[in-house]
Amino acid sequence: MSKIFTGIIEEIGKVKNIKHQSASSIITIEANEVTKGTKLGDSIAVNGVCLTVVKISENLFDADIMAETLRHSNLKTIQKNDSVNLERAISPLGRFGGHIVAGHVDDLGVITDFQKEDNAVWVTIECDPSLLKYIVYKGSVALDGISLTVANVTNKDFSVSIIPHTKQETTLLKKSIGEKINIECDVIGKYIEKMLFFNKEKPPAESKINISFLSENGFL
Repeated sequence: MSKIFTGIIEEIGKVKNIKHQSASSIITIEANEVTKGTKLGDSIAVNGVCLTVVKISENLFDADIMAETLRHSNLKTIQKNDSVNLERAISPLGRFGGHIVAGHVDDLGVITDFQKEDNAVWVTIECDPSLLKYIVYKGSVALDGISLTVANVTNKDFSVSIIPHTKQETTLLKKSIGEKINIECDVIGKYIEKMLFFNKEKPPAESKINISFLSENGFL
């Protein structure tokens, strides 16, 4: 069953080890909060990527990263001692503070600008048009697992405004211009698009109503 996250980061963890295999990886992360009450098989979002816990101790957990995840997320470039955003899957009785985040990263964007405005910082992200079409002004987007509100959209990029709390509790403003970031677009838009355009490209079925049919059935 798919797990749901909210994009409210619980803590910043540290990568203690990452072992690269032929097409996949095993990551070990040090954390204090997300390991509490977590069991084998539970889900933790790491930089917005839903990973399954395969080994756990008091302040460490291991997770497998499959090849498909490495192709579409910044976990492929993660290194030992890097900081990562962490969030446990929401419990049935948990408060829903962000938006619906599946932990299925759509693809990568590139940070192109930081601009300070009073106590906030504007971050601009450039991404492929295939993602940008789902980015809506004042809508929601998850960046490295952080639930954020889109503050501006152009035909090539979008911007979010980071408040001091988000700066302190996430890794976003520790990144650099040119660095890649995980993007998960709001799933609602993708569902709407699927329903609107499902089977639209298929040619319409040939009608069985023709002159012969009308004549045979007494209409002519």
